[in-house]
Amino acid sequence: MTSRSRSASTALAGLAAAALALTACGTGDQAAPGAGDKIKVVASTSVWGSVAQAVGGDAVEVESILNDPNADPHSHESTPQDAAKVTDADLVVYNGGGYDEFIEQILGSAQKPTVAAVEDEHEGEQAGHEEHAGHEHGHEGHDHSVNEHVWYDLHVVHEVADRIADELGKLQPEKAEQFKQAAGQFETEVGALETKVGEIAAANQGKPVIVTEPVAHYLVEAAKLQDVTPQSFVNAVEAETDPSAAAVAEIQNAINGKQAVAVIYNPQTESPVTRNVRAAAEQNQIPVVEMTEVLPEGKTYVQWMDAQIAALQNALNQNR
Repeated sequence: MTSRSRSASTALAGLAAAALALTACGTGDQAAPGAGDKIKVVASTSVWGSVAQAVGGDAVEVESILNDPNADPHSHESTPQDAAKVTDADLVVYNGGGYDEFIEQILGSAQKPTVAAVEDEHEGEQAGHEEHAGHEHGHEGHDHSVNEHVWYDLHVVHEVADRIADELGKLQPEKAEQFKQAAGQFETEVGALETKVGEIAAANQGKPVIVTEPVAHYLVEAAKLQDVTPQSFVNAVEAETDPSAAAVAEIQNAINGKQAVAVIYNPQTESPVTRNVRAAAEQNQIPVVEMTEVLPEGKTYVQWMDAQIAALQNALNQNR
């Protein structure tokens, strides 16, 4: 889906934060951390913070700006505190694709090591991959090629881990091999998740699901499930507007008609409309699977994603 529009106040806050960042940066030069110092990593969300921590281990100090599992990340407005954190970081890890635009606003023209999960050249590569071709996801003309929720694409996640290892290795060359090995271990764990998704695909290919927001699009796609969310509802979500009465009626009819075996629900972007969708699913004994945008407190990326994949598998098993 396209990135959500920023309000005027958000844009102003971003510009103010960017100005503060440039002031704090001075010339933009920053000494690399010494061999005995921890590398300061700032991540836009706890998802990417967890990936950075897995790769950096004890050699890094990671701070994530967005880490509240009950908040809507799309509504975040950057603050001077955010700017100070980014300015002081040795490495900044963020999502890109318009998802966490406030990070790019703060960075401005500052010269600083960064890793962005969504990059133009990577989008081009994905468009050519068979598993991503078209990104239509069950709807003719429904193009998800710019869906920014790439942390649900497990292949992208381990690519990001590799790039984080490369950047950390440049900052502390004497630990480059350590970072490379940690990234390899992380990729092994992510590979186990990919195996589980493959098992879901083998057993459930083509099963229909409804999503309240395409946050888990890439996971749904990898599991070879069919997104049958009514197009009118999808269009409203992607246009960031309230669904029309007709669109709401269409998705309610789909649920009441039990056209899906599960509903995938993002509680962080909950609204009266989505709450009603969830209630209708529960009334019709359609399993609801929560898939979120940041980590639950105390969980790593792998633990969190493993639990969500297991929840999806359990929901699908109820409809065998």
